[in-house]
Amino acid sequence: MTSGQGGNPPGGPYGPPPGWTPPGQEQYPAYAPAPAISYGPPPGVPQSMERPLTVRAGLGAFIGSMVLGVVAQVVTLLNYQKVLDWTLANAGIGQGADPELTREAAQLGARFGIVLGFVFVIVYGLFVWFAWRGRNWARIVLWVLAGLGIISGVSGLAVGSPLPFLRAIGGFQTLLLLAAVIALALKPSNEWYRFRKWQRMSGQR
Repeated sequence: MTSGQGGNPPGGPYGPPPGWTPPGQEQYPAYAPAPAISYGPPPGVPQSMERPLTVRAGLGAFIGSMVLGVVAQVVTLLNYQKVLDWTLANAGIGQGADPELTREAAQLGARFGIVLGFVFVIVYGLFVWFAWRGRNWARIVLWVLAGLGIISGVSGLAVGSPLPFLRAIGGFQTLLLLAAVIALALKPSNEWYRFRKWQRMSGQR
């Protein structure tokens, strides 16, 4: 009798049992490769970006328009009487109106307009500052103000001015406002304002 050990394979003369694998030929379960390491931002997080050229150029154009507005106000003050006389001559006042009362009303309106112009420049600068800090609502307000300024500038060019210098300033202001609106509406500007909004909502700034 044989003991079943020695040179015979496991299972005796009937062969190895089911599922038996010779030593050194074992098969192990395969595992999926490890996922690649991603160094980009997680899904839903916008790509970090600096203030783009379109935002800097757009807000710079707004500032240029503000500077021209201040210059126009100063020139108007220095030529106040000439501007007032021209305004009265082109106001279309009827012959039955009291000339003295009309002049007083025109003077009051001109002074109020000059003061309002300086206040408008200050408020304008405040919105530019908030837009520079990435506040999208300030950008929208600037669009609205620029639209009104463009309409006013075109109307002023059509009406005319007592001083050619003032008319030239009005034309340059209109062009700067148009350039500012376009620059702040371009894709890089939109992406930066979205990024700044995400920063504030995530508590980073």
